[in-house]
Amino acid sequence: MEIFGILPDGRAVERHRLESTGGVAVDILTLGGVIQRVFAPDRHGRVADVALGYDSLGSYLANPSYLGALIGRCANRIGNGRVDIDGVTYLLSRNRGRETLHGGDGGFHQALWKVEAAALDRLHLSLESPDGDQGFPGALRVDATYSLSAESGLRLDFEATTSRPTIVNLTSHAYWNLAGDGMGDVLDHELQVEADAFTPVNERFLPTGEIRAVDGTPFDFRAAAPLREHVADLSDALIALAGGVDHNFVLRGDPGRSLALAARLSEPASGRVLEVFTNEPGLQVYTGNGMENGPAGKPGRPYPRWGGVALETQHFPDAPHQAAFPSILLRPGEVFRSSTAFRLGVSPL
Repeated sequence: MEIFGILPDGRAVERHRLESTGGVAVDILTLGGVIQRVFAPDRHGRVADVALGYDSLGSYLANPSYLGALIGRCANRIGNGRVDIDGVTYLLSRNRGRETLHGGDGGFHQALWKVEAAALDRLHLSLESPDGDQGFPGALRVDATYSLSAESGLRLDFEATTSRPTIVNLTSHAYWNLAGDGMGDVLDHELQVEADAFTPVNERFLPTGEIRAVDGTPFDFRAAAPLREHVADLSDALIALAGGVDHNFVLRGDPGRSLALAARLSEPASGRVLEVFTNEPGLQVYTGNGMENGPAGKPGRPYPRWGGVALETQHFPDAPHQAAFPSILLRPGEVFRSSTAFRLGVSPL
C-alpha cells in the first residue's frame, strides 16, 4: 500500500496493488474504488497498462468520464431525477440536465471507501451511504471485493443492504485499451457481445422501454468485428445521437446466478484479449465518445475520442420507470449481490 494523495479534508487516499501468477497486476485506489492501472502481457510477453486513468488526485476528484470508478447508488440514468417507492416520491441529485446519472454529483465514484481487508490477491472495500445520500432513501451498506487470480482474472463482488426500501444498481466503470494506455483510439479493437437484443433510447438517452432485436442494426455484436464498423454507422439515428455506442445490451446469461460470458474484447496487434463474465442482466457498452474533453490521462495528454471502451455490467438504465425491466428495488432484510470477472489473456498468432 502507498499513499496516492491527500484529500482537501486531510484524509489519505491509498493505492493498493493486486498481483497474480498469470503476470497481471492491478492498482486500485480507495477514492471511488478506482481501477487505476492494469498491467498485462501481450502475446510476446511485453507488459503494458491497459486501463485508462489519471496520475493526479485532482483529476480523479473531477473525473468527468468516471474512469475506473465504482458506480452507485444507481448506475446509468434515472429519468427526471426522481423515483417512486411504495407511493413516496424521492427527488435525486440531477447532474445530466433533468436526469440523474451514475448516482448524482456525489455518487460512489467520489467517495472514500474504507479498507476492510487487504492482501496480495484481494482487496475488500466498504462504504456507508447515509439515508438521503443524493436523495436516495435508506442507509445503504456496500461491500466491494476485488480479487485477482490467474484462473478467474480480476473479479469484483458487490454486496449491499439497506435500512429502508431503496434502489441499487452497481457497476465498475473501467475503460480498456488493450493496445496500451495512451496508444490512440480503440476502433481497431474487436468486440463480441453475448446479446440478441438491446434497449433503444430517446433523445435524452433514456430507454424507450422497447427491447429490440439487434438483427440488421449496428448493435449486432454477436460476431466479433472492429468497433469502427459500429461507431462509423452514422446513418443509424442512435449511433449518430451518441457519437458512437453508448447503449445497454440484454445479455443471454442467467441473471443473479452463475457468471456467464458477456463480452469478448480483443486487440489484434498485441494479441491481448479481455473476457467479461457476469451474473448481471445487462451490459452497457460505451466507446468513449466524448473523452477528448477530459483532463490529461496517465500518458500526459487528454485521451482522444474513442480512446477506451467501457464494458459496464449492470441492470438496465432507468429501471424504476420501466415495468418490463428487471427490478433494482432493494428492501430491508434482502441482500443485493452482483459479480463480474475481467479475464485477461492472449490469442495465438
